[in-house]
Amino acid sequence: MKALLDLNVLLDVIQNRQPHYADSARVLSAARSGEFEALIPFHAVTTIFYLIERAQDTATAGQTVDWLLRHFDVPMADKNTLLHARNLKLRDFEDAVVTSVAASHRCDFIVSRNAVDFSTAPVKPISPADFLNILSARKKV
Repeated sequence: MKALLDLNVLLDVIQNRQPHYADSARVLSAARSGEFEALIPFHAVTTIFYLIERAQDTATAGQTVDWLLRHFDVPMADKNTLLHARNLKLRDFEDAVVTSVAASHRCDFIVSRNAVDFSTAPVKPISPADFLNILSARKKV
């Protein structure tokens, strides 16, 4: 199974956002342990670096990016991906790019706390809690 993790799931963990931290941290842990193949959007890496550098320092931002790059695949968004995103019927272009990347890499899910933003996406949006339920059910089989 393959899933693209939306930026908000990563930020839940990095910024210790309550009450979302626990489920998002479990999703990241499951990815790191190989329970599923996890991708993160390219723009998430630069956004996270910027936010951490601003809130803390450049060294911490760099260490966080290094950690992300060690544990997650980061697919690129090329011109065709962006053109595809422009044709999707999503309100937010960033969400359309995330969807286009997930579709082009044959993801089964987009894990996001804002699943409603992806309601017309060709890749199924799912909350971290619901995704964890699917992972748990797969373990029982």
